[in-house]
Amino acid sequence: MDLPTMRGRLRKDLRDEDAANYRWTDGELDRHIQHAVREFSLAVPLEAKTVLTATAGSRDLSIASLTDLVAIEAVEHPSGRYPPSYARFSVWVSTLTLLIDSAPAGGESVPVFWTKLHTIDATSSTVPARLEDVIADGAGGYAALEWASFSTNRINVGGRDVWREYLSWGQERLAAFQRALARHGRRNAVRVRRLYAPAADAVDQATVVGP
Repeated sequence: MDLPTMRGRLRKDLRDEDAANYRWTDGELDRHIQHAVREFSLAVPLEAKTVLTATAGSRDLSIASLTDLVAIEAVEHPSGRYPPSYARFSVWVSTLTLLIDSAPAGGESVPVFWTKLHTIDATSSTVPARLEDVIADGAGGYAALEWASFSTNRINVGGRDVWREYLSWGQERLAAFQRALARHGRRNAVRVRRLYAPAADAVDQATVVGP
């Protein structure tokens, strides 16, 4: 579902279909849709694979080209083996460092498995069709709460308590949105995620260093 289609659906949910007297502009609804898409992406990111090229004598790889990056999931090295061989790594800002004994050869291919933000624009969307309802709930909730906040203590054509109705409706939609994120999120997914040995033991990662 592309952005105009999602916006039209959102107007139906919000009962804002009078083109001569919209409560929300297209820009405002688009902002709420993108807000929901970003929150959705952090829970259910888009999976991607990119083959980077190693520099001779260096274990560092630039990941600056991985736009809308959420997380690096695994790095295959050496590549082309069966079963695949995954290397330990660390990430700092836009540099991925392979934690291996010998640096890769120059020009060597290094497949990187990563997750990224979903996109929804004027012509396309990466959000799975079965989860579009989740985006609609989130965007509708954000839009309703914004309007309820704006219209509090103002004269409203729909009555003095219309803002309260939008507040209640928006809270219900956001609650449904959060439940869906928890249900579909990768943390709760039943799948094999341990493709590589972590850079540090779980105990070390959980250690908190005091001041």
